[in-house]
Amino acid sequence: MDEPLRLRGAIHLTEMKVKYIVYGLLIAGLGALIVYRIKSNAQITATGPSGPNIPTVSAMILKPQVFKDNIILAGTLEANEEIEIRSEVSGVVESINFLEGRKVSQGQVLLKVNDIELRAQLSKALTAKKLASENERRAKLLLEKQAISQEEYDIASADYQSATAEAELIEAQLSKTTIRAPFPGTIGLRSISTGTYVTPTTVIAKLVNTEELKITFSVPEKYASRIQVGAQLTFTTSDSDEEYQATIYAIDPQVDIVTRTLRMRAIMDNSNNKLYPGAYASILLPLESIDDALMVPSEALIPIQNGKRIFVLENGRAKEIDVEIGSRTGNSVRILSNLHPGDTVLTYGVMSLQDGTPVEVILHDPEPLTKVQ
Repeated sequence: MDEPLRLRGAIHLTEMKVKYIVYGLLIAGLGALIVYRIKSNAQITATGPSGPNIPTVSAMILKPQVFKDNIILAGTLEANEEIEIRSEVSGVVESINFLEGRKVSQGQVLLKVNDIELRAQLSKALTAKKLASENERRAKLLLEKQAISQEEYDIASADYQSATAEAELIEAQLSKTTIRAPFPGTIGLRSISTGTYVTPTTVIAKLVNTEELKITFSVPEKYASRIQVGAQLTFTTSDSDEEYQATIYAIDPQVDIVTRTLRMRAIMDNSNNKLYPGAYASILLPLESIDDALMVPSEALIPIQNGKRIFVLENGRAKEIDVEIGSRTGNSVRILSNLHPGDTVLTYGVMSLQDGTPVEVILHDPEPLTKVQ
């Protein structure tokens, strides 16, 4: 009885071992198949139907270009000369001798303030001066005859000098009742009428000389040393695309510590009166012109910790080069070091490259430079 039981147990144990062996072989085979498929897929991806997967990037052959280094600034047009016409003395306006909005010449009488009181005062002062002059003459004769003392003569002489000064003062005030144009220009709209009582605070009208216009603008501090008196600039206004020329004639002696800019002023001929003071001006200021600049697209630059890097093509591989950059345009950057005419610069699709990566390149022509930075 015990023998058949042992036999059946041995058979059952043998069957279990075979089953485990079969399961183990199946699992091992499945694992091997998975590993094989992964390696096969990786190899297919890496090699492809025609060899290694080499990245394709755009490139350009570096050629010297003419580069005009310009900056764009905002400015304001101002009259060459501009004043508010006022009377230096108080009084009633007797006559107005100009037409609003018309040109006037230098020295032309613009206004006359009533001067009747000042003329009366002058007549009185001249009479006093004449009497003092006669007294001084008589005192001098008496002094020569030693009929009076030196002190008495000095008093008579002082009276004469005082009367003379009083008459001159009234004459000066009298001359101020006639207001003349200090320079040629265009007179503006008047704010008074004949019979108005004016004082030195009363603005009568504005006189503006627009035969020439000034343009005031500010240049960033870093460009200040590159601009000199006599430099030419061009500008446009908000109401027209026409370009005008102007010449820098004055530069502030110091940089504004708040804005870190340097104020400059240019002047232009406006004899045709096409432009008006107060208008906005968009200024194109040339800093320098370079005949053999090496320019690359901005996308070709890769920022690094201490500067910029560029990839060039060398023996079918990407080679990284550290470069120093200069001025920018709207789409390009000037390279100052480590590149030479004829180098093939990798321009687009370079962010994933590493030094020594094999690449295929598609050459393209450099994009035209935009006007300004």
